[in-house]
Order: sequence, then structure tokens, then C-alpha cells
Amino acid sequence: MKTKRMTRRNFARTLLSATGGVVIAPALLRGQNLTGKLNIAIIACGGRGAGNMDAVASENIVALCDVNAANLEAAGVKHRGARKVNDFRKLFDKPGDFDAVVVSTCEHTHAFATLLALEHRKHVYCEKPLTHNIREARRIREAAAEARVATQMGIQIHATENYRQVVEWIRAGAVGPIREVHVWVSRAWGWQSEQDAKRHKDIVWVVERPREAQPVPVGLDWDLWLGPAPERPFHSVYFPGPKWYRWWDFGNGTMSDLGSHWIDLPFWALDLEAPITVEASGPPPHPEIAPASMTAVYEYGARGEKPPVKVSWYQGEDKPQIWTERGIPQWDSGCLFIGSKGMILADYGKHVLLPEKDFAGIQRPAPSIRRSPGHHAEWIEACKGGPAASADFRYSGWLTEANHLGNVAYRCGMKLTWDAKAMKAVNAPQADRYISRAYREGWKL
Repeated sequence: MKTKRMTRRNFARTLLSATGGVVIAPALLRGQNLTGKLNIAIIACGGRGAGNMDAVASENIVALCDVNAANLEAAGVKHRGARKVNDFRKLFDKPGDFDAVVVSTCEHTHAFATLLALEHRKHVYCEKPLTHNIREARRIREAAAEARVATQMGIQIHATENYRQVVEWIRAGAVGPIREVHVWVSRAWGWQSEQDAKRHKDIVWVVERPREAQPVPVGLDWDLWLGPAPERPFHSVYFPGPKWYRWWDFGNGTMSDLGSHWIDLPFWALDLEAPITVEASGPPPHPEIAPASMTAVYEYGARGEKPPVKVSWYQGEDKPQIWTERGIPQWDSGCLFIGSKGMILADYGKHVLLPEKDFAGIQRPAPSIRRSPGHHAEWIEACKGGPAASADFRYSGWLTEANHLGNVAYRCGMKLTWDAKAMKAVNAPQADRYISRAYREGWKL
């Protein structure tokens, strides 16, 4: 019998047919050595970026980018020989040098660095939140689907055993169908009343954009740091992080930041995507700074056999009524699922079924979700042809949109009826200004 020679192209075609064309396809078609190490470009090397860089250091770090020369030099000591630039757009002058990109810039430039990578068919790991606004999240999710590369948003808690067990309890129906979820975090960074500020000594109470300029720190390219955001003189209220994340022009406060971690759990367990309505409450919206304390309430329709569900978010001083009335353990932060048969209370590392006496001796469901080798490790596996990462841009794109929508409702001061397909609050045309924004000259998405 004549044997057909197995070329790289034949092998790729055969494997794609067998797997239905999942994310391994671009890696194979580029001719990447799937048994070797990835060549990775790091965009932002300090702070969270340094942590992400170290987490993928088992691969080849071949390019480094940071607007802060001190961060760039420190990373260069760890990865000698890596190409160094201060503008991530210049990385893509030589796209053949790397297979994958890790993006850890500030929130307002996430989408710009990530889209460049996707357009060059590079695998991407991007810190949370995925983007600065809803339109950017939609653009990135759609670009990732077209690029068919391995993606992951940096919500490391998503990889934990605790989260998997909670999702398995919910899916097994341990507490019955879920119609109500409460999620709260106690971080109180952002604009707040003077009274609240006095209770939180760890923050500086700033309520207006500084008019005076301060000297730009040596080695910082302030123009590149601003990127697409509105121009302003340097001031230490923005830099270094995490100060910037409280300012609307650069971030979206706690709602999009910690919401990425905590709302992830009900999003995953209940198969959520786009809400039907969203309303929010808190102090009167400030034009410059996101609130320290606020509440947002989402209503989701039925999903297959799953009933409609209301998801309530609380941050800072705000807490669910059942918490303030001491109907549940007084955890500083938590996620409470309320079902027809009981409740599940969870946080980062633990969970409990309530009332505890009703669930004494209950058998834990058999594992049904693939266990993670680590949040970064599962992305690297996906880059090399393994299963898709569990917080890829399809999943995290929807999560990011929903979190941003909570802030849109808060800033509009009214309940929004959301048309996800059209990306419109149908009853509030004034919401458009918060769904997307114009960019500074020289920047486009």
C-alpha cells in the first residue's frame, strides 16, 4: 500500500479536521514548534506586569516594552538579550520575533495593545479588565474570534479549585435553581464623602482634576503613558498605580477592576452574558472620579432551563441587606447564591452551604470541570495547541461588557434597558458617551 507522506501542511489539515478547528490552528499554520517554548513579548514590565512576566518566564521572553525606563531596565536584567522599546506599537515592526504577547498596561491602553496582537495573529494574555469601555470589549471579543488564537484575561482567581467547586455545586443543583445573587467587596477607593474618606485612611481624598503640573519622573514617557486618553499635565494623583484606576479617563474604579474577579463566579456558574436591564445607585456621579461606594443591579433572562436571575453588586460601604441584618457570616467580601433549597456563600478561597445544618454530610459533586494547571499555565498550554483557556476573550469579553455597563447605569443615574446586539441603552441615548469615547489624536482602534 502506498503511504502518503505526512508534511507539516497535511498534519495541520488532519489535526484541524479532527478537532473542529479550535485555537491550535493558527499556531500550526504559522509553523510554530508545538513541543518547544513560546517566544513572548511583554507589554508593561512593572507592578502587575512584572508578576505576569515572571509567571510566563518558563518560556522565552524575547521582547520587552514599558513607558517607564526604570521598569524596562529592571526587566532587561532578568531577560538579557530581549529587544527593548517604550512604545508597544514599535514591537509590531518585527512581529515575526514572537508568538505571543502579555499585556499589563493601564486599563485605558489594554485594547490598543491587545488589538495589535490579535491583528498580527498573536496569542494574547491581557490583564483585567479587558478594556476601558463596552465598545472596546466588543471589538476585542470579535477580533479574537476572527484571529482564532489562544487568549486569556488575567483573572487569576478563575483558576482556583474553590471557584470550580462552587460552580459544580451550582450546576449540580445543590441549592436549587438560582434566582438571586449578591456580590460585595469592601475596597473603598475612589470619590466618596468626606465622612467616608475619614474612615479610610489609606486613600487621598481628591475630588477635582489638578490644574498645576508636576515634574515628570525621570525615565517616564508621559505622552506614551497617556496614550489615547485626553491630554493633561503630569501629576502624582495619576501615577504610579493604582492611583490612575479611580479616574474615569484611565480606569473605571472598583466596578470593572474587582468586578472582574468577583462577578466572574456567578457569570461562570450561571452561564451569563448580556443583561436585560441594569440600574445603579450611589453618591451623585463625579465627572472625574469613579465612586468608592455604589450598588448595581443586573437582571438576566432565562438561559435554557436556568430561570431569570437578579445579580446585585455592592462596593465600599454598601452591603446586601441580608449581610447588614446578620443573616449570613460577616465576610468582608463575598458572593452569595440564593436558591430555592438554600444558599452558597463563597469568597476567594472558601465556600459554605447555608444553612449549614441543612447540608451537614452532603456529598460534594464529582468534578466536572477541567482542573487548571494555573491561570498563566493554561494559557500557555492553549498557545501550544491544548484546550482553550477558561477565561478566554469570548468569555471575558462578555464579563467586561457587563461590568462596564454597571458604571454606565451609575453615571446615567437611571435604569437602563440594554440591547446587547445594538450595543445601546434603548431608553437612554445619553449613555452613548459612556459606551465608547473619542481618542486623542494619533490613536485609533
